[in-house]
Amino acid sequence: MDLEYSQADLAFRDQVRAFVKAKLPAEIRNKIDHGQPLAKEDHVRWQKLLHEQGWVAPNWPVEYGGTDWSPTQKHIFSEELGVAGAPAVIAFGLSMVGPVIYTFGSKEQKARFLPGILASDVWWCQGYSEPGAGSDLASLSTRAVRDGDHYVVNGIKAWTTLAQHADWIFCLVRTDANAKKQQGISFLLIDMKSPGVTVHPVITLEGDHEVNETHFEDVRVPVENRIGDENQGWTYAKYLLTHERTTVANMGAIKRTFARLQREAEKCKVGDTTLLKTPAFARRMADLAIQITAVEYTALRILSQVERGGAPGAESSLLKIRGTELQQAITELMLEAVGYDALPFTAEGAEPVGPASSARAAANYFNMRKVTIYGGSSEIQKSIITKAILGL
Repeated sequence: MDLEYSQADLAFRDQVRAFVKAKLPAEIRNKIDHGQPLAKEDHVRWQKLLHEQGWVAPNWPVEYGGTDWSPTQKHIFSEELGVAGAPAVIAFGLSMVGPVIYTFGSKEQKARFLPGILASDVWWCQGYSEPGAGSDLASLSTRAVRDGDHYVVNGIKAWTTLAQHADWIFCLVRTDANAKKQQGISFLLIDMKSPGVTVHPVITLEGDHEVNETHFEDVRVPVENRIGDENQGWTYAKYLLTHERTTVANMGAIKRTFARLQREAEKCKVGDTTLLKTPAFARRMADLAIQITAVEYTALRILSQVERGGAPGAESSLLKIRGTELQQAITELMLEAVGYDALPFTAEGAEPVGPASSARAAANYFNMRKVTIYGGSSEIQKSIITKAILGL
C-alpha cells in the first residue's frame, strides 16, 4: 500500500491550489470562513467557474464532460477544495441524478438533461424520503398510475432539500402497488413547474429554510421522463445512493473547520491562558485531531485499493459514519469555544451578539444534527458493515 503522492500528483495538487486561489470569489470564501449560508447564486457562480475549467464533474465519463483523472487526483481535488474553503458542489444534479442518467438513461434523455446539469443551468432536487418512508425507503407510497403516455403522480416527498430553488426533481414512485417493497418502484424526472406540484417550506431548528415538503396532486408526467424500465427504479436508486454516500465525509472541509475551531479556541481567554491551552479542552482537541488523521488514512487505504483496480464497498459506510460524527463533534466544541457569542436568537435585523465569525456557531451546531441521518443513517451503515465485512 502506497500512501505517498507521486511527483505528478503533487504537481496536480499545486495546479488545483493555484486555480482556487485565482478563481474563488473572495465574498464566497468569506462566507465559508464564517460559517455563513450560501445563496443559490453563490453556488451557481462557483460551479460555472469550475465548468469553464472543465472540473465541475470529475467523476463523469469524459464523453459526457467529465475528466480523465485518476482516483488519486479526484481525491486531491476534493480535499484541496475543502481545505481552501470552496463551497461543495450541489450534489443533486452533478453527483446524483447526472450519473443515473448517463448510466441508465436513453440517448434522448442524455442529450436533453446532461448539458444543463453540467453547466449548472438547471437546478435539481431529490424526491426520495416520505413522511412514512425515511431510512426504510422501500416503504414509499407516492403513486404513479399509467394513463396513456403519461403517469399521474400523487403523494408527498419529505425533506426535499433546496426544492424552493429547483427546476426539476428526480423521484422514486410506486408503479405497482401489489409488488414486494423493493419491486414495483420506478424512477421519474418531474418538472417542478408542472401543475399540481407545490413546495411547502420546513423551517429547521436553526431557523433556516433549507428543506421542504413537496406535494404532488394529479401531476402528469410524460412516460418519456422515466429512467430505464418500469418497476426497476430500486436498482437505479441503489446506484445513486453509492454516489451520495461517497460525498458526505468531506475530509478537506472537516480539516478546514477544525483549523477554524483552533483559531476560535485560541481567542477565548480563560484566566491567564486561552481555552485551547486548558487541559480538558486540549485533550478533546487532541482526540479530534487523532480521529481526523485516522479517517484520512482510512480514506487513503481505500484509495490505494481503487488505484490497484479494486472497488470501494462497505468501507464507504465507515467513512460516512466517522466523517459525519466528526462534523458533529467539531460543531459541539465550536459552541464551547465561542461561548455566549454563539447566541442564535436576536431581534430581526439586529447585529450578532459577538463577532461575525461566531454568529453562526449555534445554527451550524443545530444543522449538523442531521448529517448522521441523511444519505443512510449511521444505524443503516452499521448494518451494511455487519453484513458485508463481518459476515454476520
